[in-house]
Amino acid sequence: METQHPSPITRHPSPITHHLTFRKMLRLSFKSDDTEEWLDKYFTRPIGLVFAIGWMKLGVHPNVVTILSIFLGVGAGYMFYFTDLTHNLLGVLLLMLANFCDSTDGQMARITGKKTLIGRMLDGFSGDVWFFAVYLALLLRMGRMWEPALGLWAYLASFALCFTASIVCHSPQSSLADYYRQIHLYFLLGREGSELDSYSSQRRIYEQLPKSRWLDRIFYYNYANYCHSQEQRTPCFQRFFRQVKERWPNAEDMPQQLRDDFRRGSLPLMKYTNLLTFNSRAILIYITCLLNVPYVYPLVEITIYSLLYWHMHRTHERLCQSFSSKCW
Repeated sequence: METQHPSPITRHPSPITHHLTFRKMLRLSFKSDDTEEWLDKYFTRPIGLVFAIGWMKLGVHPNVVTILSIFLGVGAGYMFYFTDLTHNLLGVLLLMLANFCDSTDGQMARITGKKTLIGRMLDGFSGDVWFFAVYLALLLRMGRMWEPALGLWAYLASFALCFTASIVCHSPQSSLADYYRQIHLYFLLGREGSELDSYSSQRRIYEQLPKSRWLDRIFYYNYANYCHSQEQRTPCFQRFFRQVKERWPNAEDMPQQLRDDFRRGSLPLMKYTNLLTFNSRAILIYITCLLNVPYVYPLVEITIYSLLYWHMHRTHERLCQSFSSKCW
């Protein structure tokens, strides 16, 4: 394993893009080499950047692209309800386009500096809507498949399977995977390169907002609770991070040795954070729907993905425990 600290990919608040080559713009749109998944680096991001360049030339705001991705994702879910090949292939195409748009809006925001609060709201909301549509389609599809043999129980069984897969498994898996990536980026790139937010800071923002800004308050209330759920599941990291923040309030002041050592321990877990986010789930949806075995997808969520989540969580907590016991 490479232990040398890589050259970070930094964020530019308002870069001028007209003189940049495609390769340089692509690099600028990455968060970091450590956390970018192979499929994203060589497939999703390049295609997303082509879309982004086109949208930027037309003067389209990133938020508009995010809204478009929501409609595409919902359309994909609708297509997966059907069992014929044509509808399912359309579902694959629409979900891929939704993902390209999701990649596009983030790349546009990082390249152009057009980052807004409403953009953050839409970005988190869009993925939730896609998967809600997909799980609903799978629920109804499985119920229809099993109804001749089980009657009403078919839909109850489908609901139990999809509810467990989505709410009990998918949601906490993806939120903790995202948290671990932001932690990794914090030690790799510093505060500006990470979106590692705390419950207390987001709650404080919520409480200070006037009631007239009700949309902002809704976002920060929900986002604070999202951060709280991440923090509750990572007690060893919270203890270690408190020690770090007490000694080095600014991430850039941390000793390079500490940053390198933590990166070395955290880097092997990035493959699990990638497996527990979009790409592997989307591929599994494509395969199971095309083969008309939709029930396999939630079963994999409940079993294999839960094991990956358990291993990732246990390993990261042990890593943080070992760091908190050291004297820096």
